[in-house]
Amino acid sequence: MALFDNPFDAKRRLARGSCSCGAHPSQAAHDAAQDAAPTGDAALERAVEGAVMRALFPHDAERRAFLRSVGAATALAAVSQFLPTKLVTEAFAQGAKPEKTDLKVGFIPITCATPIIMAKPMGFYEKQGLNVEVVKTAGWAVIRDKTLNKEYDAAHMLAPMPIAISLGLGSTPQAYTMPAVENVNGQAITLAMKHKDRRNPKDWKGFKLAVPFDYSMHNYLLRYYLAEAGVDPDTDVQIRAVPPPDMVANLRADNIDGFLAPDPVNQRAVYDGVGFIHILSKEIWDRHPCCAFAASEAFVKETPNTYAALLRAIIQATAYASHTNNRKEIAAAIAPANYLNQPLTVVEQVLTGTFADGLGQVRRVPDRVDFDAFPWQSFAVWILTQMKRWGQIKGDVDYAAVAKQVYLATDAARLMRQDGLTPPETTTKSFVVMGKTFDPAKPKEYLESFPIKRAG
Repeated sequence: MALFDNPFDAKRRLARGSCSCGAHPSQAAHDAAQDAAPTGDAALERAVEGAVMRALFPHDAERRAFLRSVGAATALAAVSQFLPTKLVTEAFAQGAKPEKTDLKVGFIPITCATPIIMAKPMGFYEKQGLNVEVVKTAGWAVIRDKTLNKEYDAAHMLAPMPIAISLGLGSTPQAYTMPAVENVNGQAITLAMKHKDRRNPKDWKGFKLAVPFDYSMHNYLLRYYLAEAGVDPDTDVQIRAVPPPDMVANLRADNIDGFLAPDPVNQRAVYDGVGFIHILSKEIWDRHPCCAFAASEAFVKETPNTYAALLRAIIQATAYASHTNNRKEIAAAIAPANYLNQPLTVVEQVLTGTFADGLGQVRRVPDRVDFDAFPWQSFAVWILTQMKRWGQIKGDVDYAAVAKQVYLATDAARLMRQDGLTPPETTTKSFVVMGKTFDPAKPKEYLESFPIKRAG
């Protein structure tokens, strides 16, 4: 049964199927359910009703037979008599009082930060009793340093950054957590217009390419893409870290040949006529993690109610952003100067997935960027294999232990259930990157399978 399906509809099934969230019979059904799903309090009440019916009728046939015999209205009245779902919904929606209500959350002005940004103008923080200042920040090193120095209570980070901080890669080690993914997909490789006839990465030797940060999915996906073409990312090309707001200017100035960047950077290069979209990152690994909501372990332990309220707001905003029919409203909320500072057209093209590619084509890819909060621990294991592959980590790695420590899937699942969402029943899954299946239970074998690497 889809999360927001009517549990009093005898035609609906309770059984889970095979989609990105595991709750629908197919990805198409998942997308349709997301667009048609209720939101806000109505969504929470529907989820509570569904949970009640699943508890009363664990076998699909029994529930459907009952509904056919008495009708939906009678069934709803009977259930409500014994368990008032509106009261249960209110109870789920209420959390303990936050220890601290005035917070600062840093973000980089890219669409990957959509849930963190939109939660401010669209009232998701206020609904949880929080007064959050979302602070636009110039680059990822600044985000890292300000969170480590406690100038920010929490932050928008790249998915690998909490792992890097926890392991002391590039900074003093500090226990860090990632309880929610901000977005999946949402990146692309963009090249300068002068390279429109050099689409084969085998021809890119000598290129100067940019990524936002050393510890980023962008860096690992670009390296993966190049290596699969037989191009060594450390010897055949130059890869440099450039803050996302500076990437288009560097492309225009001919300082770089291209970049693997978050949006709206790629679309802005097209909008300005200086670049074209070579490939979307979803074409490398569909539904890969990109950015994340992160906080120090100290913040989680010292202010657990504040942490829960903040995470609940992020999860709710992420769920709202996952509905494609909300994307234009969200684009209008986050495009202004104090947030993304981008033309509304650019932001809409990214969020809606209908966009010009810079080569004269209009593409329609609804999940060019998508929003799914669950922090799969297998994402962390894959990231660790790439950190090891490219020499960022030395020595042995306890992949599963680090993933469990940093990617707080259990916290996310608990709060998702409280808010009427249906989290996955496991914390790991396999996935495919450029045709190769990744098994999170066999990270060493995966790492050893690559001919181009710095470490085995």
